[in-house]
Amino acid sequence: MPKKLNHTSTNLGNLIHVDHSKAKKKPKSRSQKAGLQFPVFKIHRFLKQGRYAKKVRSGAPVYLAAVLEYLAAEVLELAGNAARDNKKRRVIPRHLQLAIRNDEELSRLLSGVTLAEGGVLPFIHDVLLPKKSDTNQLIKKVPESQEY
Repeated sequence: MPKKLNHTSTNLGNLIHVDHSKAKKKPKSRSQKAGLQFPVFKIHRFLKQGRYAKKVRSGAPVYLAAVLEYLAAEVLELAGNAARDNKKRRVIPRHLQLAIRNDEELSRLLSGVTLAEGGVLPFIHDVLLPKKSDTNQLIKKVPESQEY
């Protein structure tokens, strides 16, 4: 039969046993708490070292990491589609260039950026193309058969 409990700390301490090893949780990084892949701590450090402001609030690097992760995911998704269209399995700078320049918003955002080995978008101005009437005349001038 259990002893009668008094409300003193000595009696409670002897009767109640709590396993503290199970109660301890593994520490989570701020990136894990926010569900991000980009490192929140490094971005916080860069914001402080860059001296963009006197103080940096705790939410600023989380927000910036989320925005950067979204932009990276968007560019990589479009570049992956461009690589697949060219029947390639690896994304190269050319695919990044095609992805950025074919997307209106990304093109405006990165208008002043030059990608090394990116090339240019394929474009031929209408003035430089042969006229349709000229092609019809060229076909008429070519003889249908030639005899040797």
